[in-house]
Amino acid sequence: MLRSFAVVLLFVAPALAQQENATAYEALRVVGSELGRGALNHVVSITGVRGDPQPRKWKIILEDPDGRGVRELEVADGKIDSEHRPGRSVAGSTEGATIDTSRLNLDSNGAYEVATHTADLSHANFATVDYALRTDERGEPTWIITLLSRSSRPVGTIHIGAMGGTVKRTEGMFAGATMEDVENDYDTDDTDEENGPFKGVKRRIKDTFHRTQEEARDMFDRVKRSFSDFINRG
Repeated sequence: MLRSFAVVLLFVAPALAQQENATAYEALRVVGSELGRGALNHVVSITGVRGDPQPRKWKIILEDPDGRGVRELEVADGKIDSEHRPGRSVAGSTEGATIDTSRLNLDSNGAYEVATHTADLSHANFATVDYALRTDERGEPTWIITLLSRSSRPVGTIHIGAMGGTVKRTEGMFAGATMEDVENDYDTDDTDEENGPFKGVKRRIKDTFHRTQEEARDMFDRVKRSFSDFINRG
């Protein structure tokens, strides 16, 4: 009986493995395979919702090289599931907003690991995550991970550099402090004697935030994954 059960597991395990949802890199590989590698030079954003930990499908926005707006693709089950041109262009110009995929060193599963660790340190409980990969104001590719509760309410948001794995900013976490709050407080905490009883609390928030950044860098060394290496291995 046990042997029969083991034989069943041999067939079930591969089937379960095949049901795992694709990462962002894997979705991009599908686009490169079906539309040609050149399409990967025109990626504006990659998004996925309700990841557990990875979403069922990825939405990929491509800049049209002919200047006719953008193309919106949905990738699921190892293929481009749908493709259309939005009735209206994405907000703002896509000029300078395309992602330089050669600078990507963090796949969505690695971003999830960093975000999960950050959430643990902030004592933020979540059930699923929304993913968005796009360039920031400096043109650097950045993962924006939104943590969601079981009722799909936002718990917090984490901005992670996709090139170096740095936690750049958080929203709704660390007692509501953003990275800007943490950085700006350095100009006042050590000199302002009027901070009162909250000074110690703010110091602990800052210390925890910077500890998170340091540990994220350590974790990045374990989860980093070059997209160039990934796509060239085919």
